[in-house]
Amino acid sequence: MKTKLHIFKIVAKHLSFTKAAEQLYLSQPAISKAIKNLEQDYKTTLFIRKRNSIELTAEGKSFLIYTNKILTIYSEMDERFLLKKENIPDFIHFGVSTTISNYIIPKTIAKFRAQYPETKFNIISNNSETIENLILNEDIDFGITEGSSANPKLHFEKFIKDEIVLVTNAKNYSFPKGSIDINTLQDLPMIERETGSGTKEIIDAFLSKNNISKLNSVVSFNSTEAIKSYLLNSDHYALLSIHSITDDLKNNKLRIIDIKDLDIQRWFYFVKRTGYLSHTFDYFKKIIRFNYN
Repeated sequence: MKTKLHIFKIVAKHLSFTKAAEQLYLSQPAISKAIKNLEQDYKTTLFIRKRNSIELTAEGKSFLIYTNKILTIYSEMDERFLLKKENIPDFIHFGVSTTISNYIIPKTIAKFRAQYPETKFNIISNNSETIENLILNEDIDFGITEGSSANPKLHFEKFIKDEIVLVTNAKNYSFPKGSIDINTLQDLPMIERETGSGTKEIIDAFLSKNNISKLNSVVSFNSTEAIKSYLLNSDHYALLSIHSITDDLKNNKLRIIDIKDLDIQRWFYFVKRTGYLSHTFDYFKKIIRFNYN
């Protein structure tokens, strides 16, 4: 029953037998048979079959509510009775925002797998907004993002503190004293992250607190690596996580320009759906905290 309900949930999510089959790595006839068996067991019609699409019936929508509740209980039972505390999960699937994915997670997971190679990982990387939406849509159950939102459906727990600093090409000899004031910051040609980026949201919030409506943004990219590559070939500036430029500072590729009276700090957060209980998530947090240092 658990498998059939999971299949129904995925079909209802995509409103497509084909897409459900692709996600679950099952044949389309197997998907169709599972849905037909559910309809026979509960003497109802869950989907309206049209020529090129399907829709949930009114009964199907009600059935989905019960399905979600039942699958949540199944998950809690598995966590309580099957995943004992001393057992290491075989597979961990989570999402991380871009900065964390590029500069923190790879080294952390590599250190863990050197000791426990039996555990496999599937890691989705995207901006913070996308990762949060994936968690809300139950495509993934948890992850790590840059900053936290006010959405009551999400629960955030602090991981590590980060600092966002102004950087430029090390060969850019403007501001030889290595510092500027806030007014000068507004005139600099800036390279920024895309809308939806946790880094950009944090920066915008800090600037707003200092009565700066916007910066002189000339180019935007959807990755920090692209921004750094641009900086190495220009005399422009960017506000980036200190974690993302450690090697560039050591290798004298980029340098930090201090901004007087502006200290941009933030936290990276573990995030999950509010109320979600999972031994795997608890173990995941222990893995990340222990292997980060």
